[in-house]
Amino acid sequence: MPIRSSARALRYNKAGDGMTAIARLMTRIRLRCLAYAAVLFKRTPEAVGVYRQLIALAPHDAVARAALGNLYAEAGDLTAAVDEFEQLVEIDPLAADAWFNLGFLHDKREDLGAAERCFRKAVELSPSLDRAWYGLGLVLIRGGRLDEAIKVFARNIKLQPFSPYGYYQLGMTYHHLGRSTEARKVYEQLAEFEPKFSATLKRDMQQTAPRAVARERDEGSVPKDVNIVEAV
Repeated sequence: MPIRSSARALRYNKAGDGMTAIARLMTRIRLRCLAYAAVLFKRTPEAVGVYRQLIALAPHDAVARAALGNLYAEAGDLTAAVDEFEQLVEIDPLAADAWFNLGFLHDKREDLGAAERCFRKAVELSPSLDRAWYGLGLVLIRGGRLDEAIKVFARNIKLQPFSPYGYYQLGMTYHHLGRSTEARKVYEQLAEFEPKFSATLKRDMQQTAPRAVARERDEGSVPKDVNIVEAV
């Protein structure tokens, strides 16, 4: 009789655990719907609160952490956004998109070293992630490492052959290194599918001094007239 009672109690406990798990799942689904609605209607504080509840309920919810990090970034709270994405890459260290977002946030905070590390991790995990190559190239430009930036933007163009942004940065980088022949080839290639963007590139080259001249004034820094197009 005691053995049967113990078995029955065990079944009840398992059933109770199952009901608890189902209840938690239903709560998460309800909260996620509330969060989506709050984001849809641009009720950011409400959405932040709901995502915090989701994370409290399930700390390893990568989707909720990414969404909360994006909300913080949109609100201008870069410190909180970085914290969320740092926890996200701890949860899923193989998430290339999370590393890219973390790099983008570090770049916004002017932490070029951290941004470079994150972008390099992103392209290591996903070599075809073109926006991470683009972000890495921008960081290298800001750090005055133009020769390295050329290789990175060349990779970006190979992955996105019809996006004008990589061409623009590659052309301006060649220009600032005084490599006018390569720079001209870039805007000629760009003119084949984006003539207006190519005209802008050509105009900006004509209106800015090459890097070789700028180096004489300020060794080791990026010239102030380098045109930066933010990653989109």
